[in-house]
Amino acid sequence: MALSPKVYTWLCGLFASLGSIIFGYDLGVIAGVLSATDFIDTMGSRFNNPNLEGLITSILLLGCFAGMFPVAHFADTLGRRKTIQIGALVYMLGGALQTGARNLDMIYAGRFFAGFGIGIMADLAPLYQAEIAHPSIRGRLTTLQQFMLGIGAFAASWITYGTSAGLKGTQAEWRVPLGIQIIPAIPLFAFILLLPESPRWLAEKGRLDEAARTLAKLHAHGNVNDPFVVSQMEDIKAEIQRAREIGSASWGELFTDSSNFRRVSLGYILQFSVQMTGVSAIQYYSTTIFTTMGFSATRVLLFQSINSVIALIGEACCVLWVDNTGRRMPLIVGNVASGLSFVVGSILMARWPGTVNNDAAHYIFIITTWVFNFFFSACIGPLSWAYPAEIYSTRTRAKATAVTSSASWISNFFIAQVTPVAFSHIGWKYYLVFAICGHTNALFVWAFYPETTGRRLEEMDALFQDAPLFVANTPYANKQDRFLAEKELREGTFVPGDISERAGYAIDEEKVSDEHHDHMN
Repeated sequence: MALSPKVYTWLCGLFASLGSIIFGYDLGVIAGVLSATDFIDTMGSRFNNPNLEGLITSILLLGCFAGMFPVAHFADTLGRRKTIQIGALVYMLGGALQTGARNLDMIYAGRFFAGFGIGIMADLAPLYQAEIAHPSIRGRLTTLQQFMLGIGAFAASWITYGTSAGLKGTQAEWRVPLGIQIIPAIPLFAFILLLPESPRWLAEKGRLDEAARTLAKLHAHGNVNDPFVVSQMEDIKAEIQRAREIGSASWGELFTDSSNFRRVSLGYILQFSVQMTGVSAIQYYSTTIFTTMGFSATRVLLFQSINSVIALIGEACCVLWVDNTGRRMPLIVGNVASGLSFVVGSILMARWPGTVNNDAAHYIFIITTWVFNFFFSACIGPLSWAYPAEIYSTRTRAKATAVTSSASWISNFFIAQVTPVAFSHIGWKYYLVFAICGHTNALFVWAFYPETTGRRLEEMDALFQDAPLFVANTPYANKQDRFLAEKELREGTFVPGDISERAGYAIDEEKVSDEHHDHMN
């Protein structure tokens, strides 16, 4: 039996997000590698410098940041798939350098090239997913980025725990985990061109017939005359015509056009705010943090492994329910919960540090970290990639997401560099930064972020032109029914003009599902 179109589309998006497994693995593996005794011996005396040690973690993020500069050009000229393929190739080079490293310089080079490839793949995966997705499952598809990242972190934590326990003191303790990182990049590089190209990129390049066939394959069992496909193509053509009247997209217009600048600002702030939840401080330096609470290094790796399971559960919840909950509410709830978890963590670190004999308080501290990780994984992390990928027009999407993704890498680098210094100078007070930022993040999302759930990509320009700057308690903050876009496209009843008339619009989901029963709800 043939796959339903939405299942096929979902599987294409799943494969494209293999790069996110790599990203998650690299984030998770380094904590176990840095603590390996043979790694320390191999790297030599320079490794004893805290700044050089911190650079091993953060240079990956500098590579990710550097990867943002060419990604927009390649994505717009070569296409989404070939650019992902380039990213996978560069990443494999970086992984090979790390695995065979004989000194600190090889580690630095390998981490930088790996980061360069990750930057390309992490930016392109949600963009590609958004452009092939059916409106009713776009949230599920684009949040796969974080879910796959969680799988990578899960694999890294258990692999480093296993090599630490079974291969302790040998080169294999750190070379095996570093070598495994190359594996997911191989099928991504080899088979990404078997996936369909973005129909919106094809249409923008004038390949309209190919774009229509791709849309039909993704959404209608190959039937180019399906009403949904026909209407979607008309929608895309209209957007392309408007784009041609404006002219080719430039980097400058992202900042000079008020609607574009608003969207770039919201995407940039959202990506930066993610790091101010404290997620990277915990992820990179959990060994240091938990050790100060009196736990052994092996026990810490076990805690990290359990943490990765919790993260996967949270990310799965997001993938399953994001198209029903909307974008705004999970971001608000998740940030409040993360802020509160750091409030509790700050109190525990201040009152009962590792030097105080109170096992109950120390284990409660671990639990607060797990609570934070669940809410971050279920609400914040996935949507920080999904929201920016869907708010831009096709002509500016590659450039705009490159800018917004750069915020993730630069803030990540900032936290990676500052955290060990901050903990050594102010200790538990550093946790207060994240306790405060979690709540300010939630307030900012509530006030300024329009809801995008259920809307067509082609109507995002109108949404951000019409919505007021302050959207709280306006119709633009309301979640739209995720089946409305399909209903409009099938019936040809696009609602022109004021988008606010559509906010909160409800339709009979069962009726739409029956009319298009071969799609996955």
